[in-house]
Amino acid sequence: MTRATGGKPRLAVLASGRGSNLQAVLDAIAAGHLQAEVTGVFSDRPGAPALERVPPALRWSARPRDYPDRAAFDAALAAAVEASRPDWVFCAGYMRILGDAFVRQFDGRLLNVHPSLLPRYKGLHTHTRALEAGDAEHGASVHFVVPELDAGAVVSQVRIPVLPGDAPETLAARLLPREHALVVATLGLATAGRLAEQGGQVRLDGQTLFSPLALDSAGSLRPESRS
Repeated sequence: MTRATGGKPRLAVLASGRGSNLQAVLDAIAAGHLQAEVTGVFSDRPGAPALERVPPALRWSARPRDYPDRAAFDAALAAAVEASRPDWVFCAGYMRILGDAFVRQFDGRLLNVHPSLLPRYKGLHTHTRALEAGDAEHGASVHFVVPELDAGAVVSQVRIPVLPGDAPETLAARLLPREHALVVATLGLATAGRLAEQGGQVRLDGQTLFSPLALDSAGSLRPESRS
């Protein structure tokens, strides 16, 4: 771990949009529910509202098009993130695919939240795809990041029912607060030193998880029990 002895776990956050998951993390820290410190927010969109949620000293942003290629941008991003000395790096609505070198640099401490029940619906437009498939339930997943898109080991999930008459917008709005709770609970495990990844599998308290943890109605993560 990179934090100084006795200090709070250090969390770097990548975001491209409004930053609602980031705000959930900041609120949980302020309320004492998450023992962590956000040491930087990093964006590929200098105008991203997420950046406004932290003081200027904690903001870093750059336009990928201002770099000669993808690798150069990723290298600049990685250097900025590394300079914040994070224990964990969390992708909170970061909409750009991270290159292999970035993923390798932060291997085992890089998490992402994705609005689907992975492995279903990797990529974009997950709410629409769930409705078009006629799914009875939808949800969100937190997973370790690997070079392949949305393919890393899944740590935790939350499920909500798909209701008659749902549109992508209503489904997304109903999922979002549960997604926030999932993020906070999962980061709580990570920053407490209870979470790790080894050989493509999630380990909790040193034991391999063979299925994702499930978020219950009280906001706690438990082993999933499904018939």
